[in-house]
Amino acid sequence: MQLYKRYIDVIVRQRKNGELIPLFVCWEDGRRYKIDKILNKQRRASEVGGCGLRFSCLIEGRQRNIFFEKDKWFIESHQP
Repeated sequence: MQLYKRYIDVIVRQRKNGELIPLFVCWEDGRRYKIDKILNKQRRASEVGGCGLRFSCLIEGRQRNIFFEKDKWFIESHQP
């Protein structure tokens, strides 16, 4: 299945040491999804192009990758 790069809004906590902790992924229509657990965080390239800090997360029981690229967030999405 083909993946797409979809820019998203993310509600994030930033600690005083600069660490980013994403809490919610937000869609354009107002829906938001709680990030249940961060499984892994590392600098990586995305399969859909671009690179940055990749967070492998559990969102509603499904593993998804979200990326912080320069100053924007995106998700590897199954829909454009």
